[in-house]
Amino acid sequence: MPGLTLFVFVLQNFPLSMIEHDVIIIGGGLAGSRAAVEIARTDPRLSIAVIAKTHPIRSHSVAAQGGMAASLKNVDTEDTWEAHAFDTVKGSDYLADQDAVAILTQEAPNVVIDLEHMGVMFSRLPDGRIAQRAFGGHSHRRTCYAADKTGHAILHELVNNLRRYGVTIYDEWYVMRLIVEDGQAKGVVMFRIEDGRLEVARAKAVMFATGGYGRVYNSTSNDFASTGDGLAMTAAAGLPLEDMEFVQFHPTGLYPVGVLISEAVRGEGAYLINSEGERFMERYAPSRMELAPRDITSRAIVKEIRAGRGIHLDGSAGGPFVHLDVRHLGKERIMSRIPFCWEESHRLVGVDAVHEPIPVRPTVHYSMGGIPTNTDGQVRSSPEGLVDGFFAAGEAACVSVHGANRLGSNSLLECVVYGRRTGAAIARYVQNRKLPEIHEAYYIQEANQRIQTLLDSRGKNRVSTVRQAFQDCMTDHCGVFRNESVMQEGLIRLQTVREQAADVYLDDRGKLWNSDLIEALELQSLLTVGEVILTSALNRQESRGSHSREDFLERDDGKFLKHTLAYYSPAGIEIRYFPVTIAQFQPQERKY
Repeated sequence: MPGLTLFVFVLQNFPLSMIEHDVIIIGGGLAGSRAAVEIARTDPRLSIAVIAKTHPIRSHSVAAQGGMAASLKNVDTEDTWEAHAFDTVKGSDYLADQDAVAILTQEAPNVVIDLEHMGVMFSRLPDGRIAQRAFGGHSHRRTCYAADKTGHAILHELVNNLRRYGVTIYDEWYVMRLIVEDGQAKGVVMFRIEDGRLEVARAKAVMFATGGYGRVYNSTSNDFASTGDGLAMTAAAGLPLEDMEFVQFHPTGLYPVGVLISEAVRGEGAYLINSEGERFMERYAPSRMELAPRDITSRAIVKEIRAGRGIHLDGSAGGPFVHLDVRHLGKERIMSRIPFCWEESHRLVGVDAVHEPIPVRPTVHYSMGGIPTNTDGQVRSSPEGLVDGFFAAGEAACVSVHGANRLGSNSLLECVVYGRRTGAAIARYVQNRKLPEIHEAYYIQEANQRIQTLLDSRGKNRVSTVRQAFQDCMTDHCGVFRNESVMQEGLIRLQTVREQAADVYLDDRGKLWNSDLIEALELQSLLTVGEVILTSALNRQESRGSHSREDFLERDDGKFLKHTLAYYSPAGIEIRYFPVTIAQFQPQERKY
């Protein structure tokens, strides 16, 4: 029995001595790092571990460009947290939970000041105060920023603070399984990428801050590590995922590579131009123009392209992209306010944005849905039930402050506000609790068998080929515009891809830095997440926010002013719904 032989090998070479911490956080980005800092600040005696499949500095949070919204009133003295909350709820197409939005917007100014005190180098006004810029869907200039590298500036300071507070960092470990027994999260099974070593880590509390799933699609602004592992592990544990049909397409992905041209560029005054030289957003959002919310702007670009007003690389009409034009801003402003935009355009597609317009089209950017949590970050098992010892925050979670569409510059804010809040809740939760009991040998054997099955596989499909087929399926069948027949075809096609994924082979059959093995494990995560997205989208028979149905053109508050809960199993996905929390803002027609 090859599996048994390998199991004995592991026992002999890596004696079972379980890793133990008071708190284990999976994910080293903004939400996970901010939670770890808060736990350490609250109770320095606690043993805290951050586990990440990349080094924390390489987390996708580092790529966030545009900024972080907060009603500081440094630029617009008329701004209030209530105005920020209304903009967020309206932007969400009234699917956001308004109690969660109130917390987000009320705490925003203080968390920005706290980051500044940690050492984050925000851009400044001439008098030294933190600068704030306009952003799509926001009625006031409230987005704080560090040029167009805001995530980079914040994450570096948070990771420095992890070291300052003595947080243990397991970088380049791939977490394979969440251990949930009897309604309690007890730990994780993890795999060291460097040498294939397997470990079980147990803790009094487990937090997922694993980010998004952009690699479900073939064109995304997300990094290669954004494969939805945390969501897939949650689903595999029998727990629901919330509102997964709501996938944000960012309007301005650099064509043809798909990387992000930040909304900060439009915040600084860039124009969107079609093949006829028109600023076409006047047709779709006349009061906000280029600063309309992302779902509206993405649909507008796709409609322009469908109508033949897209642009080819030679400048002729009928092409696959439109132009983002910053030439009128002038070289000095471009290089001081949005230098990364110029750098990426020049480096990746050879466009000098000072003198040439930038080719853009929508690209998958953000997941509004995720692991359902309450406002303390504790994970839901049902609309009423909570999972003991399991927490989540950031893009992996759904609290829900974004509803059907996220406003730009609210994602960094959510990571920091709810990272901090969840960290504080965890620090309270673990007091006077014992470490859970785990049958370590069972989980090591199970993980070994899973890995050995992949290493021994003599299938006929390469992992990369199957992944491409899957990404093409999701892009073709669950994109900016959707309808029933296309999505049903997508689910049928997805089953074919699953069969191909069960018949793969690995080019590398070793244990040392086997990226082929990691990609095979990630593919399993992607398949789970993709099926949940498609099934949730098929069942929501309305258009709301980023979910745009060509066969159900209107929002339907009577039937669908509610959150989706999707329970995954190999036999199929069960869909349930639960109410949206409505407080001070009653749903109304969404116009800009």
